[in-house]
Amino acid sequence: MISPWWLALAAVLCLWAAVPATAQTQVRVTGSISDKDTRQDIPGAAVINLRTRRGVVADEQGSFNLIAQSTDTLEFRAIGYASYRMPLGGTGLSQLIVQVKLQRTSVQLTGVTIREGRPDDATINKALRNIRRSTPPPNAVKRPPKPKPLFPVDSTAPKAPVPTLASPISFLYDQFSREGDQRRKMEEIQAQKQYNDELARRRAYNRLFRVNKGYEVEGDSAYVPISVPRTLPALPTQPVQPPAGSLSPKR
Repeated sequence: MISPWWLALAAVLCLWAAVPATAQTQVRVTGSISDKDTRQDIPGAAVINLRTRRGVVADEQGSFNLIAQSTDTLEFRAIGYASYRMPLGGTGLSQLIVQVKLQRTSVQLTGVTIREGRPDDATINKALRNIRRSTPPPNAVKRPPKPKPLFPVDSTAPKAPVPTLASPISFLYDQFSREGDQRRKMEEIQAQKQYNDELARRRAYNRLFRVNKGYEVEGDSAYVPISVPRTLPALPTQPVQPPAGSLSPKR
């Protein structure tokens, strides 16, 4: 007598043999992409797996290399060409070599009217109203506006403390540190530059007059240390010279 366990095992084996195999295998898809009419290679064409939404880009010769499942569908795209889809169809091969030829296509654009001048405000407002604005979801959290300060805030940086005898630490640091030495040199350079600019301005001013006796500044270009403050005297009022020929004796 046959055991019922053997009958159940035989029934399971029969059912498994009747169901077709649905296991997916990987397929290496290689090939080239070219123009259908000119048969020239299309570099930069995209090969996309529609299942994973990932793909590769063809090289300069239009060749590509992609690994996909046997049940996937590949889509070939290129700028200026119609896209082409190729289902693998559950092939049992481990490698598939294809030659894809894309058809060149053109896009028909609508007419564009070019007008001279700036459009009126009504046309601009109508175009702004037709712009689709993203509406926030109903459960979006609305942030409150930033609070205004109760008093004006001064955002300027505080000035460096002046070294005096009242603060001996700052005074000693300024006298013997490298930063203090650099600051004094910079102040000396700026003072000398201001002094030279003032001399140049006075020389340019004196060129407007024929007689400059008592207003010469040529000897004031010598350098003066910053420890001795040097300021130029104020410019006196130049006498107005009469025009040429106005004081000639009358005949």
